[in-house]
Amino acid sequence: MASKKPNPKTYNDSAYVSEFMSQFEHPFKAEIQAVREIILKTDNRITEGIKWNAPNFYYKGDMAVFTPHVKDHVFMVFPNGILINDDSGLLDGDYVDRRMAHFYSMDDIQKKKASLEKIVRRWIAVMDATDVA
Repeated sequence: MASKKPNPKTYNDSAYVSEFMSQFEHPFKAEIQAVREIILKTDNRITEGIKWNAPNFYYKGDMAVFTPHVKDHVFMVFPNGILINDDSGLLDGDYVDRRMAHFYSMDDIQKKKASLEKIVRRWIAVMDATDVA
């Protein structure tokens, strides 16, 4: 693993995340990369860093993080995901502080791409309308 660490105050180090991903080992590495690209392309104000030994996304606070210890699919946590009005069904869980998303294959990612983009845009709208982070 590279010796360079991301600045935890900016959470804006895509070069570090790309380097991290080049050495990352996970059965769903390609799928994680595909989801990463979708999120980053949805809005250029989204930044990324490493949290929980996986890519993490930020916009005015933690937006989403991969959970790398889950090995049979891509598992993401959306802290404060309860704030997102998800009518697509992509986010699940009834926790007071988070929602989760699951992706099981490249085909599943493509089927859920529009819903993921919609959730990312709604997160940004919520963050722009409030000071919650």
